[in-house]
Amino acid sequence: MIKTEVIASVAGDLNSTEHAVDAAIARATTLVQSMIGGRAALNLSPVVGAEAQQKAMEAIASLSAARQAMVACHAEMAKDHRRLGYGVYAGIEEKGPRPSAIGEHRLRAV
Repeated sequence: MIKTEVIASVAGDLNSTEHAVDAAIARATTLVQSMIGGRAALNLSPVVGAEAQQKAMEAIASLSAARQAMVACHAEMAKDHRRLGYGVYAGIEEKGPRPSAIGEHRLRAV
């Protein structure tokens, strides 16, 4: 592999990981919403499922910490990339507003 292929591969893996963490956060928040909605639809006390809901919210907090760590990883990799003299390869390329991709960013070569 040549340098640009290696760099593009690592950048792609980073991007995929960031999107996977975001997707996990979205799914976990959907789960909590479903738990609350299900309880309400069954006319159950808020006490029912409270522990499970708390565990799901703890998972969301952990996923949020993982997301912050990935953002920090991205920043450090960008610094290393520039420090090694490979130029800038970390700009955020906006694809325009699409409802299904709010917050979606892609790495691009500059």
